[in-house]
Amino acid sequence: MYITQHFWELLFQGIRLGSLYALIAIGYTMVYGVLQLINFAHSEVFMSGALGGVFMLTALVGNKGKVPSGFAAFEYTALALVAGAAVGALVAYSLERVAYRPLRIRHAPKLVYLITAIGASIFLYNVAGKLFGRNNLQVPESFHSGKVFVLPGSGAAGPRTVKSLDLLIILAAVAMMIALDLVINRTKLGAGIRAVAQDTETAQLMGVDVNKVISRTFLIGGLLGGIGGVLYGMFHAVTYTMGFVPGIKAFTAAVLGGIGNVRGAMLGGLLLGIVESFGQAQFHLQWVDVVAFVVLVGVLLIRPTGILGERTGRTA
Repeated sequence: MYITQHFWELLFQGIRLGSLYALIAIGYTMVYGVLQLINFAHSEVFMSGALGGVFMLTALVGNKGKVPSGFAAFEYTALALVAGAAVGALVAYSLERVAYRPLRIRHAPKLVYLITAIGASIFLYNVAGKLFGRNNLQVPESFHSGKVFVLPGSGAAGPRTVKSLDLLIILAAVAMMIALDLVINRTKLGAGIRAVAQDTETAQLMGVDVNKVISRTFLIGGLLGGIGGVLYGMFHAVTYTMGFVPGIKAFTAAVLGGIGNVRGAMLGGLLLGIVESFGQAQFHLQWVDVVAFVVLVGVLLIRPTGILGERTGRTA
C-alpha cells in the first residue's frame, strides 16, 4: 500500500541515487576496461572530490551560511562541481602515474595491482583524515532549500514533492553520462580507449599511445567520481570515511551492468538505486543493502557477465 501511494516519489529517489552510483561506477568500469584492474582506491577519489566541493562551497559562502538565490546559487553549485571534478581528476591521475604505471612498465602480476590499489586506498583515506579533520562536514543548509515540485500521486496521504536540488542532481548526472557516452563512441580519444580495452598490444602496434590513453581514462573516471562525490555530499555528511559504502555500491552497480562496459555501469547504477529506494520502502532500512546484493547475485546467476557484459572488451 505504501509503495503504491508513494510510487513516483520512490522512483524519483531511486533515479537520483542511481545516477550517483552510475557516476562512480563509471570510474571502476573504465579502469577495468583498459587495465583489467579493480581500482579499489576509486572510492577515495570519490571522497576527495566531495571534500573539495564542500570546501569550495564553504569558502564561497563564508561565515554567512546563506547562499544567494537565483543565478548566484547556481553559480556556487557549478563552482563546487568544478572543484570536486578537478580534485577527483587530480587524485586519480596521480594514482595512475605514481602507483599503477610503474607496475605496468615492469609487467607486475595482477595480484600486485590489487594489493597496490588497497594500499593506495588506505593511504588516501588517512591523508584525508589528517588534512581535513575527522569531523563531518555539511553543505550549507540553504542549498537544501529551493523550489518544490509536486509529483503525481498526491492525495489523502499528502503531497509527493521533490526539490529543485533533486532535479539538479539528476540532470547533472545524466548530462555527464551522455557526454561521456559521446566521448567514448564519437571521438578519437574514445576510439583509443576502446582499442586499448579490446587489445593493448594491437592498439600499441597501430600507433595508439597506450600510456596517454590510460592516463586520460583515469582522469575521466576521477572527474566523474569527483562530481558524484559533490552531488552525493549535497544530501549526506562529508567526511574522510564517506567513500567506502558508496564505493562498494558503485562497484556492485558496475558488476551488475557488466564490468568494463560504460553503458552497463550507467544501467547498473540506475537499477541499483531504484532497487534500494523501493527496498527501503518495503523492508526495514537495515535490510536495504541485503536486498541490493540479493538482486546482484540473482542477476549474476542468470548472466554471469552482468546485464551488458557480453559487449565488453577483451577477455582475460
